[in-house]
Amino acid sequence: MQISPTTQSEREYQQQIARNLPRNFSAQLAHGLLGQTGFRLINAPTFLPAYILLLSGGSDFAVGLTLALQSLGMCLTPLIGAHLIEHRKRVLPPGFLIGSGMRVCVLVIALAGWLLPAPAALILIQVFILFMGMFSGIQGVIFNVLMSKVIPVRKRGRLTGYRNFLAGLTSAIVAGVGGFYLIGEHPDATGYSLLFGLAFILTSIGLAMLLFVREPEPPNTLARTPLFTRLSQLPALMHDDPAFTRYFLARSVTTMGRMAMPFYILYVGTTLHLSGQTLALITITFTISATVSNLLWGFIADRRGFRFTFLLSVVLWIAATLMLLLGSGMILTIIVFAAIGAATQGFMSASQNLTLEFGHRNDLPMRIGIANSCSEFAGALGPLLGGLLATFYGYEMVFWVSAAFLTVGATVVLRSVPEPRFV
Repeated sequence: MQISPTTQSEREYQQQIARNLPRNFSAQLAHGLLGQTGFRLINAPTFLPAYILLLSGGSDFAVGLTLALQSLGMCLTPLIGAHLIEHRKRVLPPGFLIGSGMRVCVLVIALAGWLLPAPAALILIQVFILFMGMFSGIQGVIFNVLMSKVIPVRKRGRLTGYRNFLAGLTSAIVAGVGGFYLIGEHPDATGYSLLFGLAFILTSIGLAMLLFVREPEPPNTLARTPLFTRLSQLPALMHDDPAFTRYFLARSVTTMGRMAMPFYILYVGTTLHLSGQTLALITITFTISATVSNLLWGFIADRRGFRFTFLLSVVLWIAATLMLLLGSGMILTIIVFAAIGAATQGFMSASQNLTLEFGHRNDLPMRIGIANSCSEFAGALGPLLGGLLATFYGYEMVFWVSAAFLTVGATVVLRSVPEPRFV
């Protein structure tokens, strides 16, 4: 039988993916292990909120604003990232450039508290956390497209589970070292700066691991189109895939629940002293829980799909948020942060991977871009709203509103979004 050029090219493309899968799987695993270890020190709902509270002299609004700026940056750039790569057969070269910019921002955040007084350090950190978010928005598109090219869908749950499991173990160790020895009993700006400097080193080594990836070149890509022309095509893309449209809107609503993340630890701080040791113990709990749960999330996702994982993780997140309101003390805090760690890791893994399974491969960068932009727009509004609610109505109101958003988003996915893998 005569094979058409298109079919033959596609077959060769799939063969190349299969041939390089062991090497690429290992490189992606190493990249995620080291990169996630570093970025978890910054993104954990413990160290950075406590650091901002220290620099701001105890302002809940400053904490919410800083986290909102990071999400705002992540909201502004995913569609730019999609336009940057959707016509390219290889996405790694711009990935290295954007990833390097992101790590420079981490370095500046680390140096700010060490070299500058509190008011100036806080302003510089807020500026560069905005830039870090902007680079992260582009990087998220590039690296998700890269994973979709080198890792078949049947292996992604396993890769995500292994990568997050190993990253969680190393994150717990590094968090322990950072909390007990770098920050210590009496936290100051220098201790936090040393911790984030360590994060810069780890994320930089992680980026270098992608040098070992062999990226396949697909048989066809979209023609290069001006950005505004491409953006004008988005309504048609959403109209042609209503399930995807409902999904990313529901994901955005659910992401509003993230407003509570920086305030969990601040609420705990009203009854417990947030020493370096306390922060380390809670961060270790959070990361170990995320670590262990990732093996389960990956197992569930490979067998039941990422939609089911999405729903299960949100239910756990709601339960953990409400549990925090039941009492106080270290034991309850440990249980709550263990549940939050598992839930948020499952939600992040499921929401990212579910986006990859809708529509045609050529439209994947733009689908990732629009899903991430809308999600991070909600992520920017969430902490800002949370900061205002915490300032005027208290932390309890933040948690109730967060749970409401989580409930609405999960309900929409349950009722209106089918599992794309099985459609």
